[in-house]
Amino acid sequence: MQPKSKQYMDYVHILEEELIPAFGCTEPIALAYGAAAARDALGVLPEKVCVSVSGNIIKNVKSVVVPNTGGLVGIEAAVAAGITVGETEKELEVIAAVPKEKIPKISDYIKKTPIEVKLSETAFILDILITVYAGDSYAKIRICEQHTNIVLIEKNHEILLEKSFPCKEDNKEEKKQKQIDRSLLNIKDIVKFADIVCIEDIKEVLERQIAYNMEIAEEGMKNNYGANIGKVLRSCYGEDIKMKAKAYAAAGSDARMNGCSLPVIICSGSGNQGITASVPVIVYARELGICKEKLLRALAVSNLVTIHQKTGIGRLSAYCGAVSAGCGSGAGIAYLLGGDCKEVSHTLVNSLAVVSGIICDGAKASCAAKIAAAVDAGILGYEMYKQGQQFRAGDGIVAKGVEENIGNIGYLAKVGMKETDKEILHIMTERENAKDIKKADEKVNEKVN
Repeated sequence: MQPKSKQYMDYVHILEEELIPAFGCTEPIALAYGAAAARDALGVLPEKVCVSVSGNIIKNVKSVVVPNTGGLVGIEAAVAAGITVGETEKELEVIAAVPKEKIPKISDYIKKTPIEVKLSETAFILDILITVYAGDSYAKIRICEQHTNIVLIEKNHEILLEKSFPCKEDNKEEKKQKQIDRSLLNIKDIVKFADIVCIEDIKEVLERQIAYNMEIAEEGMKNNYGANIGKVLRSCYGEDIKMKAKAYAAAGSDARMNGCSLPVIICSGSGNQGITASVPVIVYARELGICKEKLLRALAVSNLVTIHQKTGIGRLSAYCGAVSAGCGSGAGIAYLLGGDCKEVSHTLVNSLAVVSGIICDGAKASCAAKIAAAVDAGILGYEMYKQGQQFRAGDGIVAKGVEENIGNIGYLAKVGMKETDKEILHIMTERENAKDIKKADEKVNEKVN
């Protein structure tokens, strides 16, 4: 890779495309964004709302607190927030600037307005269709594959915007809007890029990640959010640098999953992954007094390694994204402490051998504990290599070469865990609902008897 070459600039642009601000968990915020856009298209406050979403949207919105809603949880809360107080032009920060006096509007709207939610029969993992009605008018918004990728705007049978999806090769306008092809990422070139990159080319986007993600990590440590995993780790295991790296990453998720009103810089479409890929590396740099330039180069490694792993998996999956980011942070720490391509590669292979297979059962408080486990594996992978230890090809799904391992994990997550994803959703919805009905019936029977 040569400085300022096309590949070099593609790597710079990938970081710019991926490391963007988001307010609240990205799936409910995508719903709020779509709902705000639907309201704008309709032109008036909707009297009725129909929401059709893919299973992974249900999974990732069901149990997470939507920020700036007064502690409301779920799809209806996200949609109502977007409709009543959302600012569409702010995209993933659509409900970031809600005045306190307007928050009650959200719950009032939910009480007064029918909001129908149903599971969509779609081939896309991330798929949101929101239709809003007022009188004889309707408007429809569809978001597909990316959290802000509106592919359809329709009003009263008139198509206002429509993108073919996936983009057709002969559609020049849509090709312009496509992101840089992530398949050009590989570990060797990621490390080379970090070695040679002009700091000014990545400084703004990575310094913003440091500021945002450390602020929410500190907030998670100071106040009570969810299960307070970050605080538990720190109080039980002390101030060791390894523990601090895990604790602060977990604390950021504690806050994010439980209604904190601070934005974060996401990675691979996820705030939790953005926190996990960055905070441990930042903690190591600060604790060891490592200069800002080396930290920025290490963050380029951790973020790009995370994105590289997620390329073969997809934005949403039954495979926990914190694993990719935790192992990515291990690679970033290895680079931060002087590691080259070989050290980064072995760290990644070792760590993936430990935690691959953790399931994603939606966004909620326990994400923080999974993050701690993933960061622990990333650090262990590095410490193993330092001491001349490694997992070898043939040990389970471990293959020879880092790219082969990343490919194996991508196949496992995208293809092998398809049925797992369905069963997770089944457990979270149908079985849970059946249990609720049974409990209700039992209470009725108790009263009758």
